[in-house]
Amino acid sequence: MSHKGENVMVSNMKLEKMLCMKGGKDQTSYANNSQAQGQHAKSMLHLLKEALDRVQLGPQDMPFVVVDLGCSCGSNTVYIVDMIVNHMAKRYEASGCEPPEFSAFFSDLPSNDFNTLFQLLPSYYSYDGEGGGSMEECLAADKHRSYFAAGVPGSFYRRLFPARSIDVFHSAFSLHWLYQIPENILDKRSKVYNKGRIFIHGANESITNAYKKQFQTDLGGFLRARAVEMKGGGSMFLVCLGRTSIDPTDQGGAGLLFGTHFQDAWNDLVQEGLITSEKRDSFNIPVYAPSLQDFREVVEANGSFTINKLEVFRGGSPLVVSHRDDSSEVGQAFANSCRSVCGVLVDAHIGDRLGDELFLRVENRATTHANELLEQLQFFHIVASLSFCLDQKLTTTSKNT
Repeated sequence: MSHKGENVMVSNMKLEKMLCMKGGKDQTSYANNSQAQGQHAKSMLHLLKEALDRVQLGPQDMPFVVVDLGCSCGSNTVYIVDMIVNHMAKRYEASGCEPPEFSAFFSDLPSNDFNTLFQLLPSYYSYDGEGGGSMEECLAADKHRSYFAAGVPGSFYRRLFPARSIDVFHSAFSLHWLYQIPENILDKRSKVYNKGRIFIHGANESITNAYKKQFQTDLGGFLRARAVEMKGGGSMFLVCLGRTSIDPTDQGGAGLLFGTHFQDAWNDLVQEGLITSEKRDSFNIPVYAPSLQDFREVVEANGSFTINKLEVFRGGSPLVVSHRDDSSEVGQAFANSCRSVCGVLVDAHIGDRLGDELFLRVENRATTHANELLEQLQFFHIVASLSFCLDQKLTTTSKNT
């Protein structure tokens, strides 16, 4: 969808309806700029498999249900769901059981480009005799999937599925996106007004505390919803941007992505008279990179999940380039990476034409600082493996009533 106007405010009311990774398949789309996320996810497969080994195997006559929350529209989600289904099928076979049917739900906000995602899904290959073949033949079948697939639009900060219906929840690189920009951040009269910035990297303590509170409120809502939807013995594997610093004003890799050259490019537009300072100040990226402690506090307060693993994992650079000594390629990769994840919000706020101008300046600045970006731009992720015990949930509920 094209946003031609230049007076659309990205308010909290509209955020859920428009927030998405950039759809389609062009040069700046998420599908063509998510290689780094794919590499980071593959480097954590051993941790995901450990989490899957904790999942309780259900009856063979009931579908085994997998959900990817924040699936976006690239091939990474298809790869991960394939891996989860294949791993669980082999666990059933290792236990001497025929695998059940598998169902996978791909969930994201309604604005997500589900059409591009569904075009990436291979055809279904049945191993139950109807389509022919065993599970082993199905797993070996090239460009086929062994599960039924469906899309589920909606915010994962609320309920999305029937109670006790899901075996595995997976979510990668999504939970750092907030449900809303914290209240008063865009209010000129407030002490937490984020004047002169479009992100919280380097902001004052009161502003970052507002973002931290919003993150913890959102994560709490996420966990409450999953605690209702998950089957007893199910597991979650969650990955989101994190930080190693205890100081929330230091947002690490997210800070370098959104708080440096991207921030300066907005200032360029102001200084060149293309937008007003008020227009810049009314835009904020709804992202918060939590610390381990930020995350742990919410999980423990919720009380529904056992923490199997909670750690900071070094994911690496979001810049995937063929020639590291080509500064223009690095600059373009940085601008495309930035635009693929927040370009929709930018275009909605200032229009397509000024969006092009903004990211041209992002690219120019990143090209000038290419060596610095290659050395310093590193993403760290919070990795959480959580198990759900229905008995534990009932015990916790009875204690709280």
